[in-house]
Amino acid sequence: MQRTAAWLARHALEQLGVRHTFGIPGVHNTELYDELGASGSVTPVLVAHEGGGAFMADAVSRTGAGLGTLLIVPAAGVTHAASGIGEAYLDGIPMLVIAGGIRRDTGRAYQLHDIDQHALLAPITKGRRRVETHAEVVPAIYDAWRLAMSGEPGPVFVEIPVNLQLMPGDTGEIPPFVPLPRASHRAAPADIARAAGLLHRADRPGIFCGWGAVDATGELRQLAETLGAPVATTLQGLSAFPATHPLHAGFGLGPAAVPASENAFRECDCMLAVGTRFAEIPTGSYGYDPPANLIHVDINPRVFGANYPASVALEGDARTVLAALIELLGPVPAGVERARRVSDRIAADKRAYRAEWLAHDSKGRVNPARFFDALRGRLPDDAIVVADDGNHTFLVAELMPIIAPRSFFSPSDFNSMGYCIPAVIGAKLARPDRTVVGIVGDGAVRMTGLEMATAVAQQAGVVWFVFNDGELAQIAQAQETPYNRKTCTVLPELDFEGLARANRVGFRVMRNDQDIERVISDALAAAAAGQPVLVDVHIDYTRRTRFTDGVIRTNLERFGLADKARLVGRALWRRVTG
Repeated sequence: MQRTAAWLARHALEQLGVRHTFGIPGVHNTELYDELGASGSVTPVLVAHEGGGAFMADAVSRTGAGLGTLLIVPAAGVTHAASGIGEAYLDGIPMLVIAGGIRRDTGRAYQLHDIDQHALLAPITKGRRRVETHAEVVPAIYDAWRLAMSGEPGPVFVEIPVNLQLMPGDTGEIPPFVPLPRASHRAAPADIARAAGLLHRADRPGIFCGWGAVDATGELRQLAETLGAPVATTLQGLSAFPATHPLHAGFGLGPAAVPASENAFRECDCMLAVGTRFAEIPTGSYGYDPPANLIHVDINPRVFGANYPASVALEGDARTVLAALIELLGPVPAGVERARRVSDRIAADKRAYRAEWLAHDSKGRVNPARFFDALRGRLPDDAIVVADDGNHTFLVAELMPIIAPRSFFSPSDFNSMGYCIPAVIGAKLARPDRTVVGIVGDGAVRMTGLEMATAVAQQAGVVWFVFNDGELAQIAQAQETPYNRKTCTVLPELDFEGLARANRVGFRVMRNDQDIERVISDALAAAAAGQPVLVDVHIDYTRRTRFTDGVIRTNLERFGLADKARLVGRALWRRVTG
């Protein structure tokens, strides 16, 4: 059979069930775009910038509705998309990245876009493949899908040279797509039995879960209830365990965590950690040391012992490992009474923390706790909430209850600002039946705000709430204490209404607490009717999050006495002198 590589790539994507690709056409992929323009099942989405397209593809994958797919030009398209690809790589999110490539049949050097894309992407992809013949196209894309989705997921890159797209060639026998078998754990039965014994004997067990546990919510709930154990989550893992469950302690560990979590885990003597790497953010800059009896479950064995030694390491898919653990654990007689005691303390700590926020004087601006109370009350349980990177990220983590699995997305380990606006679009395209909202800082809007036009073009009814305080608040707050000055963190004024009008999206403004209910209701109603809406929220950031205060304290305490005195002295002197 004689086919072009463009036709073969379209065929492969259709067999994989890909529903959208994200990117911009150029001279090295117009054949691919022409083929997808004729597809009955794959819609190519034109984005404003390949970086935004990568964030959209990332969000598609996080919803679980399919594999997020980029279709980009080589060289500049790859470098533009690199932030989103890197985010997916460090966060463990699958992605298929397809780019055109220069002609390989002319022998000419210095062609347009001639760069070693594979070397460029090596640090931020799981694998890379350049197809050399027409017969390799379909197997290469299928293999990329399997690699992206297996083990710890991540992005995989496939380059299709433009000469193969333009000219038909011998395809050989086109193979059928064979899905991955159901994941199984590789943990030894003796290790699972040892983990069950540690949990059974523990006086104060605790569960800590990340994104790797997001599809194991049922098993986590059963274990927590059996053990009477509190559950804390990473930032990415916020949707792995419902915030409405009485054993849900909240975000983080240690002094940078919410009070319910810090108190619940203060004397933990046996921790079950599932799908987490104990990275910098959830540990508050490594301000918490897990107990010696640490049971670590992860599909990637490289995470074991990377930051904290595990007494038992269980490699494998979270659902299958936890199911085996539940079977061996059996009933825990002390669990019922412990669950009552732990949940009572968690509830009291949560009430007290919320009361502190509600009592805070926001001086005529929007109180974050009141905003999130109202937003949660207006959203269905399975609504998808997307946050960008910034101070608002940790307000969401501390104050916004996340209820359903795969219903909260945020850039984490790569920490890319600009994620939210495009990711909201990707999530809505992947899950058109779900309500999708974004919480984005006024700094991040400047990076990818023009992607709002993509939402209009795709008729994606979503809402972005811009937390507008005029600063890059997370860093500005970190500058205040040691420097008493804010360098390059105060933002020039931006007309958000003008930005909304330029992109043809709806606009609302929320100036104070009295506007909260009305504006949220109005914006969600407009989105439900298919109109994207930007809401300018005049947020009050004068009260710091536990995360910000905890991280500052933790890092200051690590300095030696002389350096600590120097830093504190400088801060005090600048406060006196201005």
